[in-house]
Amino acid sequence: MTWNIRSQQKALLAKETGAIHKEWGGRLPIALAFPNSYYVGMSSLALQILYRRFNQHAGVVCERVFWDKGGAQAGRPLLTLESGKYVADARVWAFTISYEMDYFNVVDMLKQAGVPPLAEDRDETWPLLIAGGPGITMNPEPMAPFFDAIVIGESEEVIDDLVELFHQAIDAPRPDLLAALDHMPGLYVPALIPPMSEQEQANGAEPAALHRIERLWVRELEKYAPVSSLYTPDTEFKGMHLMEIARGCGRGCRFCLAGYVYRPPREQPLAQLLHWAEKGLQQNKRVGLISAAVSDHTQVDDLATALFEMGAEISVSSMRVDPISVPLVKAMRAGGAQTLTIAPEAGSRRLRDVISKTQTEAQLLQAVELAASLDFPQIKLYFMVGHPTETQEDIEELVAFVRKARRLFKRRIAMNATPFVPKAHTPFQWMAMADAKTLKKRQTFIQRRLGREKIAVRSDSPAWAEVQGVLARGDRRLAQVLLQIPRLTVRDFWATMSDLGLERETFLGEYDRSSTPPWYIVESGVSDNFFNYEWRLAERSQIGPSCPPDSAGCLTCQVCDEDWAFRFTDGILQLRPASVNQPSTRPISLS
Repeated sequence: MTWNIRSQQKALLAKETGAIHKEWGGRLPIALAFPNSYYVGMSSLALQILYRRFNQHAGVVCERVFWDKGGAQAGRPLLTLESGKYVADARVWAFTISYEMDYFNVVDMLKQAGVPPLAEDRDETWPLLIAGGPGITMNPEPMAPFFDAIVIGESEEVIDDLVELFHQAIDAPRPDLLAALDHMPGLYVPALIPPMSEQEQANGAEPAALHRIERLWVRELEKYAPVSSLYTPDTEFKGMHLMEIARGCGRGCRFCLAGYVYRPPREQPLAQLLHWAEKGLQQNKRVGLISAAVSDHTQVDDLATALFEMGAEISVSSMRVDPISVPLVKAMRAGGAQTLTIAPEAGSRRLRDVISKTQTEAQLLQAVELAASLDFPQIKLYFMVGHPTETQEDIEELVAFVRKARRLFKRRIAMNATPFVPKAHTPFQWMAMADAKTLKKRQTFIQRRLGREKIAVRSDSPAWAEVQGVLARGDRRLAQVLLQIPRLTVRDFWATMSDLGLERETFLGEYDRSSTPPWYIVESGVSDNFFNYEWRLAERSQIGPSCPPDSAGCLTCQVCDEDWAFRFTDGILQLRPASVNQPSTRPISLS
């Protein structure tokens, strides 16, 4: 069996470029895990960044490991990719988790490797389990009992310190190593920190009395190269050099986890991006630009033009249309892009104001017209259903908008109608989730009305969305659900919750804003006052403030400290530039 697995692994490695092979002898072995398939995991830029950062240390050998579907049930061993070693033989097992639904795969991998899933059952004879990533950073509690430590926020700057600590203390008694991790900024050690419910009972709900973990974020993003280092044809982004051109988004969309987990918005300098692109084009002619909103980069037009002149074929992860970057879209099409993706998120202007999505219908339709004029074969439209305050009238306006788009664009239109899931540390964190029956009814309405227009409508499962909703805002009790569920089905999830005395409404209903939620263990940096202010604006269908990437002098949401916010250029404090909902302000001279 092991021989068959290694044969498959070697076949994958033979098609890769950039894999790092080191001998284990005399080095600290780290298994870097992505809890999904190789195909999905190799599309993750975060995985590649961590792989490169760990392997930059001469005394470390870092090898990848991916979820093996059905492997635990079949009794297959879980092996690292590069050398085929048993994962349980690594001294550190590090997970990067992007999505709540991969929690099930994490537990599956632990069982397959023969590693006791719960941290309390492991001592120093087992690998130290550590995790990070956007899927766990803002609410680590459902996963907390499985991990010895969790990195809260952006991990680039903590990697070196972690490696140094592991070299010194990886063989120390586990309690001693956990104590050392607990003293590191941004490291959450669940064994040493009680959940919020217990802290509240013991100390009261005053923030000063609670033990919370402050989220890490990188101030000098250009010091790290968030670019592809591994290339394989066996992934969605085959033949593409990925570059993160900016991190975070200051638009303030109230549903968006990325807009808060990566605050404040920061962008890479144009010259640095072109340097990385030049090196990447030696591997692939396609360049994929990654950020929460590619078109928000302040020099995106210059970037697109320069990349086109370098001969790059350009793809983008997402873009805004208020306004749309025409040079970027033209460069994409000239490079052979087949699809232009637009994300209205909601069909009515009222609901877009509720979620603080500032783009207007006119701007959205202008983007559709641009796609038609450039002869794109396809456009994709991304919507959510089930937003707070959503009504049937909003759904009817969604259908009406897509029909207008159809009249402008005669080729293929595909759209998503994804259920909205409230996420921790967003302005909608307390809101009840729309029930599966309502979500399904609205999805069916959209499908029936737009099917006549020959529009392909993809609708994610409302039943599974409810499961995601539980995991997104749940507490440590859910670890037992993940551990005990007999089969990965919706029915078994709810049955296991019921057997453990847990009710779905506890996690899917509206949270009491006067109590301390489980995710409060994380100090995101955004103040409670700001979240409350944003929700009051949402109730009045009003747009909130934004923070463009080049903003300075703003302390509104409290993420930025004064050292960051009050940055200077030639002795001039650069205040926030004009945005769609704020008046312009002139620079203030401090001389």
